[in-house]
Parts: sequence; structure tokens; C-alpha cells
Amino acid sequence: MVEVTKTIDSRGSACPGPITDLVKAYRRARNGDVLEILATDAGIKPDATAWAKKTGNEILEIIDEPDHIRVLIKIVKD
Repeated sequence: MVEVTKTIDSRGSACPGPITDLVKAYRRARNGDVLEILATDAGIKPDATAWAKKTGNEILEIIDEPDHIRVLIKIVKD
């Protein structure tokens, strides 16, 4: 099981809100941190994937929960 360092609750926020919230949390993160973002906007899936690829960080999981999407990202580049 992965230990989450920081949870970002962006449920109810429309694009670009969730990815903006992720970027803000990333600025305060350290190598090894696991960020969890909760979002209701399905755009978080491609946005987080593209962001992780661009920044060199690692998507651990993208999970469709009943009422939101949960994305776990491991920070490997700070």
C-alpha cells in the first residue's frame, strides 16, 4: 500500500482547476512524496498523465471511484 504524503481535493473544480491545484502542491513537494488528487473533472486523467510525463514524475494509479477520480503521483523530480 502506498502512503500518501498530501491529498489535494479538487472535487467540484472544472478544468484547469485540478491541474492547477496539482502544480501548486508539487511546488511544495519533495522527492519521494506521493500526491493524491481527487477530482470530479475527467480531464484530470489526461492532464495529470501529460504533466507527469513532462515533469518526469510517476503516475502510480488512476482510479475511477464512484463519485470522483483519484490519481496518485510519486514525486521523483523536484
